Amino acid sequence: MPKTLTVAAMQAQVGQEVGVSRWYAMSAERIKAFADITEDWQPIHLDPTAGAASPFGSTIAHGFLTLSLLSAMVYEMPALRGEAIGVNYGFEKVRFLSPVPTGSEVRGRFTLAELAARADGGFMLTYDVTVEIKGQEKPALAARWLGLRYLDEVTDV
Repeated sequence: MPKTLTVAAMQAQVGQEVGVSRWYAMSAERIKAFADITEDWQPIHLDPTAGAASPFGSTIAHGFLTLSLLSAMVYEMPALRGEAIGVNYGFEKVRFLSPVPTGSEVRGRFTLAELAARADGGFMLTYDVTVEIKGQEKPALAARWLGLRYLDEVTDV
């Protein structure tokens, strides 16, 4: 369970790394399930022969699968105290930097870049996120991610 912070305490974290997620396995089963749900059956994701013949040398996870795991990873980061709902607001930037081989593991490293109060009572959290591949120096992706949070009530601002 992630820790919760007041708005003021979260604001004090701006510019700092706020956490690193656990490792997530990129198994062939996970990749196949993602292919089925998104109807993206490109052979470099599913066919070991095609993967081996590709510039990557093996099957790889979909970039969007790696990106979508941010939704799970962020639950491991500090949350605003009293948070009632959080929604994905979008990305300012996403770059897929390195392929994620089937069977590898990835984790997210989160830096809180900005925290801004909104006129509608919500808070916009902007994260700079890097998804690392276990055992590799070059990350899978880098992104600037915006998340909108609404609180039941603001206390200890």
